Amino acid sequence: MLEHSQDQTLQGDSVRADEQIVELAVEVFTMLADATRVRIVLALQDGELSVNTLAELVGKSPTAVSQHLAKLRLARIVATRHEANRVYYRLANEHARRLVADAIDQAEHSVDDHPRHHRRITSRDDEHDCASARARAPSCSRTPPL
Repeated sequence: MLEHSQDQTLQGDSVRADEQIVELAVEVFTMLADATRVRIVLALQDGELSVNTLAELVGKSPTAVSQHLAKLRLARIVATRHEANRVYYRLANEHARRLVADAIDQAEHSVDDHPRHHRRITSRDDEHDCASARARAPSCSRTPPL
């Protein structure tokens, strides 16, 4: 009986820890629930960029982009590197990039039965290409057209 009680205590601790992680995950989604921030993450997926370059790419003023970057930095989604009087931003890890990429893929499923991420194939070898598309998006349940 004592073991059963200890198991319940351990499970209770695990649930509380999971609740904290769930709340933090909600904060990540909230942070990314802004089109400009999603565009910033997409722009940074290929490497670090300065505020001015990011502003140009996302079509916003450097001031507005700086404010978004400050929030992303506080959320540990982006990191910085200082060089002379310039600050360069990069993704802190691959998780934000993957999260945004998956959200874009999910959005494509919402508007198209044959989403673009399934069509990123060549026409040379349909069987091979479909396997490649599934490999790139293994969580997708839909199979690309043959």
